[in-house]
Amino acid sequence: MKTRNIVLTILLYLLFLNSSFAKNPSDFIQEITDNASKILSSDLSKNEKQNKLKDIAENTVDIRGIGFYTLGKFRKTLNEDKKKEYSILFKEYFLKSFSSRLVEYSNPKITVVSEEVLNEKYTMVSSVLAATKDRPEIKIDWRVYTKNKSEPLIRDLIIEGLSLARTQKEEFASIISSNDNNVEILFKTLKQF
Repeated sequence: MKTRNIVLTILLYLLFLNSSFAKNPSDFIQEITDNASKILSSDLSKNEKQNKLKDIAENTVDIRGIGFYTLGKFRKTLNEDKKKEYSILFKEYFLKSFSSRLVEYSNPKITVVSEEVLNEKYTMVSSVLAATKDRPEIKIDWRVYTKNKSEPLIRDLIIEGLSLARTQKEEFASIISSNDNNVEILFKTLKQF
């Protein structure tokens, strides 16, 4: 009987492990938003909430890919050392910006409503942030990178039709172009943030 229970426990564990690695994009997004909602509605301090949200982002968002996308054509002007430096700076900037904005929400309720496979690499997951007395319902689309089915990653968030990655790219391009195409100014700006 004991052996049978051990085997059953191992099988359930492997089933759980497999399901957590081979998620469809809708389940992936719903799990992330549910976890974030639990953190935001908890009694944790603001700093603790931010740290937990950063952990979620580090494991579910393609921060490096978004970073190089937002650098745009200026990426080609960087050598390998500068690309590494930029990746570090962007990651710190992204995590701080993401967690400080999100921590202001208290108990956001996001519901996944549909998904559309765009191609073998991308799936768009549509969701809705429930309305409250302080804000209307908000439509949020998640661009999920699905080339590796066992490790989906978020590549962009489109809120009411506005791509956050594209907006960030335009902001960075503006900073660089208004400073004689000097990418070092962007680096300095990210360090100051």
